[in-house]
Amino acid sequence: MNIAKKLAALKAENRTALVPYITAGDPRPEWTVPLMHRLVAAGADMIELGVPFSDPMADGPVIQKAVERALSHQVSLRQVLQMVADFRRDNTTTPIVLMGYLNPVEVMTYETFAKEAAAVGVQGVLTVDMPPEESEAYCKDLHENGLETIFLVSPTTPESRLQAVNEKGRGFVYYVSLKGVTGSKDLDVADVTQHVGHLRNQVALPVGIGFGIRDAESAYQMAKVGDAVIVGSALVSVIEQQAEQHHADFETVAQAIEEKMTMFRQAIDKADAEAVGA
Repeated sequence: MNIAKKLAALKAENRTALVPYITAGDPRPEWTVPLMHRLVAAGADMIELGVPFSDPMADGPVIQKAVERALSHQVSLRQVLQMVADFRRDNTTTPIVLMGYLNPVEVMTYETFAKEAAAVGVQGVLTVDMPPEESEAYCKDLHENGLETIFLVSPTTPESRLQAVNEKGRGFVYYVSLKGVTGSKDLDVADVTQHVGHLRNQVALPVGIGFGIRDAESAYQMAKVGDAVIVGSALVSVIEQQAEQHHADFETVAQAIEEKMTMFRQAIDKADAEAVGA
């Protein structure tokens, strides 16, 4: 099931998607696929899988450290694609979004990357530093291979870029809920609500909200506004803390992740239930 169909199915059920992010290869490459399965078991509707890159400029310190841990194991884009292929042996339905930066894709070439990503079961790609206005060749190759192109927009995105996102984007648009990097600051719910309302008038795509969702309350509030709630730094910090304390114990780390996911899932479900009953 592609991303657009997944979100449409959830909307028909009055449900908001929970989209967790983890960095592929963090803290150990062999843990990534089992963690992906545990995320699904704990309520993930789709997974955002980070592709390690040496200069993750949109990410805050928590994810930067995760990328460093992954790169210490020499995790490459091709290895990430293999992780998706391994995940697909047991799960053929949960959409996977690769989130990363342009350089590794350009090295592989757009065409080769698109074909190989589609072949292993990737549904969407979010390339942080690919401007939608310059993405014609990129989008052409990805779209021809059935991949959905996801773009970031922020409170300061100009109208001209929103038009380009509406033309080139697929799946959903990723709304950056604050000014800054991932995991920074606190959410201003009223501000996010206002900007997402404006965004929906400009872009005919579902809206996923991320970058500042760190606890149950922020997840609850954003589920009232968006079609998907994206959680990254809050989960990656759990991996970091637990891996440092229990560096050889996958199960302890996985259980801590499941507890955090359950908190987010319950908060989102509460918001959805209230919206249905309103």
